[in-house]
Amino acid sequence: MARMPSLYIPHGGGPSFFMEGERKQRYQSTENFLRGIQHFLPAQPSAILIITAHWETRIPSFTGGAHPDLIYDYYGFPPETYALKYPAPGFPELAKRAADLIIQSGVPAFVDPDYGWDHGVFIPLKVMYPEADIPVVAMSLHESLDPNLHSHLGRALSALRDENVLILGAGMSYHNLRNFAEQAPASYAFHDWLDKTLAGTWETRSQGLANWQHAPGGYGSHPREEHLLPLMVASGAGSDAPGRPIWRGEIGPTCIGAWAFD
Repeated sequence: MARMPSLYIPHGGGPSFFMEGERKQRYQSTENFLRGIQHFLPAQPSAILIITAHWETRIPSFTGGAHPDLIYDYYGFPPETYALKYPAPGFPELAKRAADLIIQSGVPAFVDPDYGWDHGVFIPLKVMYPEADIPVVAMSLHESLDPNLHSHLGRALSALRDENVLILGAGMSYHNLRNFAEQAPASYAFHDWLDKTLAGTWETRSQGLANWQHAPGGYGSHPREEHLLPLMVASGAGSDAPGRPIWRGEIGPTCIGAWAFD
């Protein structure tokens, strides 16, 4: 069996994939990409480890419940979006294995048996794998938001790729909600920089991503870096092979992208 790549994908805007009208139309191309995610994988994964931009902890943490609850951490949306379900099983054994790999790398880790899946987890997975038949574990970001640390965490987890586990960084490569349209030109400059930076070796990628704030369009695209850090984990789980851009699209006037790491 070919080794599973790690991916960085856009998780969308709240529950927009499951709405109607202009909001859904804005995210339709993103939804279409996510629905075809299997085309970028050598096989259906046996399990998914998804790094969410919406969970920050003092110690890198993994959801350890067998049936995690959903966390509807979006606000002001129609009532039906708070009734969405995603009954995929959890995978406590994978959570423990992932935490052990992090600990072996010299960083503390924690398995949380009670924490649920936020919209950075269940929204993209509901599009990608609507049958909800693949076990899922969610992983937090470290509260330091340190890019080098998150690349290190990805490297520690990379062995899971040989076990048919899909390591999935779920964020948004453009996430300036306060000045969404005004910073649209920055989003294109930043994505050009990302394509170039991610085409390097593991070390080159990690060094480049650690300095993302100095990139063209960097701060314009990310006033705060939490939606970019799942990319550091996904890249860190990759080899020295160049990262591959697998999709570039638009949300309104802004650029958005996804990458794979072999």
